[in-house]
Amino acid sequence: MPKSLLLAALVGLALVIALIAYYGASSVFDAVTAVGWGAALVALVRAGETSGAGLAWWFVVPGAAGPLVRICMLLRWLREAINSLLPVAQVGGDLIGARLLTFWGVPGGAAGASVVVDLFVQTVTQFFFTLIGLACLIQAGGDTGIVRAAAIGLAILGPALIGFFVAQRFGGFRFVEQAMLRLAKDPKWASLGGISSLNDRLQEIYRHPLGLAICFAIHFAIWFFGVLEVYTALHFMGYPVDYRTALVIESLGQAVRGAAFVVPGAIGVQEGGFIALCAVFGIPAPTAIALSLVKRLPEIALGIPGLMIWQGIEGRQLLRATRNSP
Repeated sequence: MPKSLLLAALVGLALVIALIAYYGASSVFDAVTAVGWGAALVALVRAGETSGAGLAWWFVVPGAAGPLVRICMLLRWLREAINSLLPVAQVGGDLIGARLLTFWGVPGGAAGASVVVDLFVQTVTQFFFTLIGLACLIQAGGDTGIVRAAAIGLAILGPALIGFFVAQRFGGFRFVEQAMLRLAKDPKWASLGGISSLNDRLQEIYRHPLGLAICFAIHFAIWFFGVLEVYTALHFMGYPVDYRTALVIESLGQAVRGAAFVVPGAIGVQEGGFIALCAVFGIPAPTAIALSLVKRLPEIALGIPGLMIWQGIEGRQLLRATRNSP
C-alpha cells in the first residue's frame, strides 16, 4: 500500500470527521436516518449503473463472445469495489479488472486495450455530462465561483482528452506496453504477458465504430440514470428537488470526485463539494454531508461482497495454477 495514498485517505477521513463535527453530528445523523429504506433504492440505482457500465465495456472487448457479457458485468462490479474501498487512487481496480478478464481467455493485450478505451469513453461522456450540468447551473443563476471553477476544469480536461485520444490512435501506448511487460515478470501479473499487443488491439477497437458508439451511448445514459441517486436521497431527506437540480448536484459532484482521483474514494473532497453545491439550492450543510454519506452506502453494501468475490476468483486461479505446475 503506497504511503502517499494511505496518508491522503487519512487526511480525507479527518476532513469528513471535522465537517461532521463542525456542522453538527446529530443533524447529519438525523438526515442520514431520514432516508430509511430509500437507501435501498439508491443502492439499486448504483447496481443498475454498474451493470450498465459492464455492458458498455463488453462492447469494446475485441472478439468478445456473448457469454462474456456476464463476466464483464461481474468484473465491472469488482473494479468499482476495489476503486471505492481500497487505497488504489481510483484506477487500480481497472488494472486488476483487465488482469481478471484474462482468466476467461481474453488475451492480455485485448483486455488492457478494452479497459483503456472503456475508461476513455466513460471520461468523455462525463465531460459532456458535466458540461450539461454546468449549463443548467448557469441558467439557474448559480454561484459564479462554482461556475468559474467548473469552467476552468472543463477547459483543462478538454485538450487532455484530445491528447489522450491521439496517443491511443497513433502509437503513444507503446511505452505502456513496455511497462506492462515489466509488470508481467511478477508471477501475480503473468497473465498480462500478452500485453505486447496493446497498441494493435487499440487500433482494432477503433476500427469498429459501432461498438464504440454503443459503448458511448450506454455510458452517457448511465450518467443521467445516476442522477436518481441524488433525486431519491434528497426526496427522503425532506428536500425534494426537480431532476434538473439533482442533475447539477450529481454532475458537478462527480466532477469534483474525479478531480480528486489521488484521494482514495475522494473521501472528504466529495463531502466538501456537496456542501458547496447544495448551498446553491438552499440545502443546508448537514443534509449535504448526509447526501454524500448516503451515496457512499452502496459502495460499502456492494463493495464488500465484491472484494470477497474478487479474493475468491484470485484463490481459484492460484489453486488452478498450483495444480498445473510441474
